[in-house]
Amino acid sequence: MTIAPHGGKLVNRLVTKDQEDTLKEKAQKLKKIALSANEVSDLEMIATGALSPLEGFMVKKDYDNVVENMRLYSGLPWSIPITLSTTKEIADGLEQWEDVALTHNDEVLAILHLEEKYSYDKKKEAKLVYKTTDTEHPGVAVLYEQKDILLGGKVTVLQLLKHDDFAQYQLTPVETRKLFAEKGWERVVAFQTRNPIHRAHEYIQKCALEMVDGLLIHPLVGQTKEGDTPA
Repeated sequence: MTIAPHGGKLVNRLVTKDQEDTLKEKAQKLKKIALSANEVSDLEMIATGALSPLEGFMVKKDYDNVVENMRLYSGLPWSIPITLSTTKEIADGLEQWEDVALTHNDEVLAILHLEEKYSYDKKKEAKLVYKTTDTEHPGVAVLYEQKDILLGGKVTVLQLLKHDDFAQYQLTPVETRKLFAEKGWERVVAFQTRNPIHRAHEYIQKCALEMVDGLLIHPLVGQTKEGDTPA
């Protein structure tokens, strides 16, 4: 049997079929917040359980503990905040426990069940999480582009963006675990890479396969940085 998901339970925040039509209709009447590209990616990872045990964007106690201690408030190890930012003007118009529609390119993707809105110190986060405030660091650059108020709360995801490239290889955690079970794999090693696999990578993978049942190749595709090879 494969290892348990981080936190012990695989999260699923995708809307259920019996609620889909009702919530999509409701979302059209809600206040709306446009997501950045990074926030859309995080939303998808939350929805499918890739960021288990997170069920939404971090509330303040989780955010503070991750920044200062690399752990969620529960004590579970976690190294980078997963947050949703907005302007002070928009935040001032939102109330605790209000439902808010999250959009991308004017299309509603999810509903945020707002638990908390809070300010944060970008410089402190950069120093503690990335160990630098230099905007040449891509993580710091993204952080400094965020807006000034963070919104925390669980999400119900109504739809995911369609990814046409390499669609047959885009598997959710549920789908990968199903595939492992079908193949009879109990011990699996994953190899994550942002560039084409080279000979040294091949050697590491072959060494790993001497000790496990199967190998999952886990390439990063999409947004690139200077020097990366695009998919």
